Amino acid sequence: MDAVVMAGGMGRRLGKDEKPLTMLLGKPLIWYVLSALLGSKYIERIFVATSMRVRKTNEWLSDFKKEHDLGIISTGGEGFVHDMVCAVEKAEIKGRVLVIMADLPLVNSKLLDRIIEKYSEINMPALSVHMNLDAFTKLGLRPDTVFHKNGGFIVPCGINILDAGRIREEQEDFNLILEDEELALNVNTQEDLAVCERYLKNRR
Repeated sequence: MDAVVMAGGMGRRLGKDEKPLTMLLGKPLIWYVLSALLGSKYIERIFVATSMRVRKTNEWLSDFKKEHDLGIISTGGEGFVHDMVCAVEKAEIKGRVLVIMADLPLVNSKLLDRIIEKYSEINMPALSVHMNLDAFTKLGLRPDTVFHKNGGFIVPCGINILDAGRIREEQEDFNLILEDEELALNVNTQEDLAVCERYLKNRR
């Protein structure tokens, strides 16, 4: 399975120029996501979707690419869906593709492998990863998007698996609801970044 990392966004709410390069304990956010993908036993090729708005990120990726097998796809920076479709088509990805945001620094290889294994068990074209709202509340986080499902509330985590051949179509998806705290910690604000720092320090 191939993977696309969405990394074309700015970090205005963080007070940063480019979100992917926001530093977390000495490493940029995107480094953590790429490391998790490189360690996955199911991910074959990795592409990063960027835009002209993230010039420094493109430079960082060019250096990272010298030591790791990585494709950099330039998109128009016209929004998540448009850029995702552009990246998948430009990369000529066939079959299934895992799409992940660059601001999920606590995601690890084993977690990604579990998600991919679950996808192999379902008979649906797409899978989206969610968490129960309670997990965010316990961490003191306020998610931007919340959905109502089965009498409760779930939050999308920024990881999806899609049929690349139908990337321009709306695809019926399986809502995979996990309890892993790592999925709740995507970085949009300084408060989110501080929670990630505490989490990593405690885990170490």
